[in-house]
Amino acid sequence: MAEIVQQRIEDRIPELEQLERVGLFTKKEVKSIIKRVTALEYKLHRLIVNKEDFIAYIQYEINVLELIKKRRAHIHYQFKREEIEYPIIHRINSIFKRATNKWKDDVQLWLSHVAFCKKWATKSQISKVFSAMLAIHPDKPALWIMAAKSELEDRNSSESARHLFLRALRFHPNDKKVYQEYFRMELLHCEKLRKQKIQLEQAQMDLGEYEFSPEILSGKLAEVVYKDATGKIKEAEFVISLLNIAAIFDFTKDLQESILQDLQTNYTDDSSTWDFMAKRELEAPGAGEELQTAKGRASDINRREERCCQVYEEGVKSLNTEPMWTCYVAFLLERMKRKTNVQELKEKVREKSLSLKCQWLQYAEGAASVAMTATQRYSQSVTMWSLSLQTLMELGSRDIGRCFQDALKHVNPKSLPLWQLQFEWSKANQSAEETEAILKRGLLSAVPAVAMEMKECYLDWSYSTGGYKKARKTFTSNLRDYYERVLQEFGTSDEDLWLQYIREELGPLGQPENCGKIHWRAMKFLEGESVERFVSKYALLQTGHL
Repeated sequence: MAEIVQQRIEDRIPELEQLERVGLFTKKEVKSIIKRVTALEYKLHRLIVNKEDFIAYIQYEINVLELIKKRRAHIHYQFKREEIEYPIIHRINSIFKRATNKWKDDVQLWLSHVAFCKKWATKSQISKVFSAMLAIHPDKPALWIMAAKSELEDRNSSESARHLFLRALRFHPNDKKVYQEYFRMELLHCEKLRKQKIQLEQAQMDLGEYEFSPEILSGKLAEVVYKDATGKIKEAEFVISLLNIAAIFDFTKDLQESILQDLQTNYTDDSSTWDFMAKRELEAPGAGEELQTAKGRASDINRREERCCQVYEEGVKSLNTEPMWTCYVAFLLERMKRKTNVQELKEKVREKSLSLKCQWLQYAEGAASVAMTATQRYSQSVTMWSLSLQTLMELGSRDIGRCFQDALKHVNPKSLPLWQLQFEWSKANQSAEETEAILKRGLLSAVPAVAMEMKECYLDWSYSTGGYKKARKTFTSNLRDYYERVLQEFGTSDEDLWLQYIREELGPLGQPENCGKIHWRAMKFLEGESVERFVSKYALLQTGHL
């Protein structure tokens, strides 16, 4: 081992001598480097090696490279790179290779090697690293995409990128992300060729030796990818994602029309299609003259929103499903929130603001009507109730309290989001007594997730409204009762409840002297494997690891 280490140190002598000779490092610094790398080399040649030793060696060599770069800039010396930097870069690549050969499953180690190659301009090495990595990790689509992008961006090779995407699809024939990035790559390649052709034409150069196929320039390769992708993945959202990618490029109008036609023909049974088509109406360009005045712009926006709502109405008639209604209600709520901002203008322009406010009220009433219709149709949908309640909250509805109660009756036991929404609404709109009543009801919920969350909310709310004293009183008078009631029902099987109770007593509001009693009761009540889990978790809690 000593002979190997000594040989490696001797191999470094020429580059170290150059560093000293050209004035980048002092003699003392060179000796320090030799001492440090000798120690690092010995660690890499032990019988049992650690990954951390390889990483430490690599990092040290990179630090030396960075220091050389700074010193060069400081003394304005830019020569002898082949004798100084290149051997270091080559050595780092070799250490990375040894490490990844030994720890093949460590993807982060592979990616660190790639990052090094990119930063220190060893682009020819990147392809080799990716190739070796993909041979070990062909099951990871993200790595195929990274490799293909690297070929396109770092090595300017669309052919190699295409080859990698095709290989990726052999391993992952139905991966959406691979198809999306492959589609994007073909469009980027097409855009690049189009720009090259324009530049050559502007320079009045002969295009004879260059191949600019009209089919490729028009995006036919991307169209082939689209047809292959949608032949395997028949989902509206996926088609829309490809349409959005195509829309980034200004030469894809025909392709976009083709995709849009496909969407409207083959995917009308999907709410995503109707949602997308409705929102497109908001982006439709208005008349030029009309947009010159504020009144004209407001009128244009109103027309677009009306057209948008018409598409949604058609959608819910054609596709009377919960996702379709959810899309419609979510859209109305989002637009209504935007329209509330116009009320801020009333002090500046009272007449215009009053008019806009009236429009908003009409719009909001329509939104509320749609929202409540949706909850009647899909009364067990948490999402639908949540959207509808938010709509009513925006309107300041007087019936919101009753609606919350109706919602909680219908969606139990998946009611946690609604309890959270009700608590936030009550904090902002009701008295402290009414908010506390909601929290107390939440503590009594038969759904453990609701009871636990309301417990946390109750403590936080008590502290924020009454400080430490009120929080302690809440814990003493309410939360102990809560734990006792919950443990009566779940205390034989849920060890986490006992641990949470102990945690609370150990906290600033609790009484630590009660923990022993709670522990004894837990050991008595818990059954089966719950006892073993409790013992191990309690040990972790005592040592501060839980």
